[in-house]
Amino acid sequence: MIPSLKLRPNAKARVLEGHPWVFGNECEALLPAEHDGEVVECRDRTGRFVGSGIYNSKSQIVWRRLSREHVTLDAPWLRARLHEAIARRAGAGPAGSGDPARQRYRRLVWSESDSLPGVVVDQFDDTLVVQVQTLAMDRHSGLLGDLLTELTGAREVVFRNDSNLRRLEGLLSEVHTRSGRPWEPRWATIGGFDYWLDLQHGQKTGFYLDQRLQHPAVAKYAAGRRVLDAFCNQGPFALHCARAGAVQVLALDSADEAIAQGRQNAGRNAVAVDFQARNVFDWFTAQREVAPAWDLIILDPPPFAKSKSALENALRGYKELNLRAMKALAPGGILATYTCSHHMHEAELRQVLAEAANDAKRRVQVLEWCHQPPDHPVLATMPESEYLRGYILRVE
Repeated sequence: MIPSLKLRPNAKARVLEGHPWVFGNECEALLPAEHDGEVVECRDRTGRFVGSGIYNSKSQIVWRRLSREHVTLDAPWLRARLHEAIARRAGAGPAGSGDPARQRYRRLVWSESDSLPGVVVDQFDDTLVVQVQTLAMDRHSGLLGDLLTELTGAREVVFRNDSNLRRLEGLLSEVHTRSGRPWEPRWATIGGFDYWLDLQHGQKTGFYLDQRLQHPAVAKYAAGRRVLDAFCNQGPFALHCARAGAVQVLALDSADEAIAQGRQNAGRNAVAVDFQARNVFDWFTAQREVAPAWDLIILDPPPFAKSKSALENALRGYKELNLRAMKALAPGGILATYTCSHHMHEAELRQVLAEAANDAKRRVQVLEWCHQPPDHPVLATMPESEYLRGYILRVE
């Protein structure tokens, strides 16, 4: 008999409104730890079946839905979910690119949005990078690697199981390949530019594929402009803007390794970008008394709000950053600004930008709304699945 987790009578559990998570304080009682990593049922206070999901008493999120039906977490079920996820992305890529190669660099699996809680898979040509962040899926990581290889023909799978989220599930941090051999860094062409990728040791899954539609979207404003790319990482925004005809491109990042890699990428692609290792906030402070010197500024910072408790301080940080950028723009300049904090919602970002515009005494118009690409699908009943949002603004 499959164990059942029962919701408290007075709990306002979001799972009853379609959200795929149940928290420990929403349950009448937790199941014994012997069921951690297993599939268990969830039922409401009347005993009505809510769904089958993976359980972990060590996590605040004790239950994550797999299905609204009774299921078994085995090879046939996993194969079917992976096949569905890959099929959804068939032909997906940058709009209008007309390039079949676009299908070789994409997200293949996005966690709960693909009914695979805690599993993230990015494809880099013949290599897959997999992050597993839940106990149940971690126990099946070898099978996941085998099935992904079978379904995609990948030559290698890199398991980047070094996210801090694993600690919340009681999991160890580790990085390894399916073959057991080191993955050798190499050049890869993404969006028409060559990048030096280190998928086994680079940040996250090795490259921020979620912003690849935004690189050309911003670059179309770059011709003849002076461009500042803040928090540039490996420099894709800067490279795109330089090739699009910017008269000057300055790229800033606090990480020396990112700056070194950006310079290498710029040389490989024969574009002129000035990469500098700087703290962006300190750099803006030093420029506070300087006359507006930029025509296009890109703000793509790391997440300031990594938890709900950090949101208030994060909002102040985002406002200050955007305020400084608006003041540094010449009249009629363009600001492309993004947040990847899923705790920060659309209304909060809009409010931050409105307050920054008011304090800067600038007239700010929205030119484009920006979101994560289609291969990072948003689950309508799960706000947390939407994490990347932004605006392209005209600042007068």
